[in-house]
Formats: sequence, structure tokens, C-alpha cells
Amino acid sequence: MIDFNPLYVFLLAAFTGYEVIARVPVILHTPLMSGSNFVHGIVLVGAMVALGKATTGLELAIGFFAVALAAMNAVGGYVVTERMLGMFKKSKPAEGAK
Repeated sequence: MIDFNPLYVFLLAAFTGYEVIARVPVILHTPLMSGSNFVHGIVLVGAMVALGKATTGLELAIGFFAVALAAMNAVGGYVVTERMLGMFKKSKPAEGAK
């Protein structure tokens, strides 16, 4: 017999996540993005642990791919957050202008 409980949990989490994120005001997107970067770091650690326990060639390939994607996701998130925060900084006045 097929167990559908993991599918139900996944669908409920996906629906709940969509509903929560859709209702976030625009002003809170930067702090929310910064918090999600922390989660991406945890995903990267999990991928490295899984890669460390890999034994077969297929497991090693999938683990390496997971680590590479998780690293790109975490670094990209921090780059985007830094650019978003840069939009809120005051620009420097031009030299010679008072």
C-alpha cells in the first residue's frame, strides 16, 4: 500500500508557504530575504553532510550537484540582499557640490 502522508505534508507546506509569502508587505521583503539566506546556509550544510555519507558514484554525483546548487543559492541570496540594502543607502553628493 502506498503511503500518501509525505505528499499531504508537502502539499500543505507548499500551500501555507505561498499564502504566508504572498501576504508579506513590500517593505519586509529585504529582512525576509536575509532570513531565508540563513535557511539556505542550513541546506548547504545538509547537502555537505549527505555528500560526506555518499558511497556509490551516483550518490557522489547527486551530492556534489546538491552542494553546488545550495552554495550558488546561498551566495546569490546574499548578493541580492546586499543590492536591495544598497537601494536604501543615501547617495554621496557630487564633489564640489554644496
